[in-house]
Amino acid sequence: MKTSTILFTIIALMHSITFMNILIFEGEWNGIVLFLSIILFITAVFYFSIEVRAGIKRHSKTVS
Repeated sequence: MKTSTILFTIIALMHSITFMNILIFEGEWNGIVLFLSIILFITAVFYFSIEVRAGIKRHSKTVS
């Protein structure tokens, strides 16, 4: 899968969780939603950093 697709999916999940909390649960699960959003954000940052490192290694091999 492309990096942009995975990151877009994670952002869509974060917004969907917030949307469901507001509409279905009327904001009663704010702590759980915040926790899940933070976990998804950290996952996205971790995945992005892996992709950046791989890109730097690929670039350095082609330059050498």
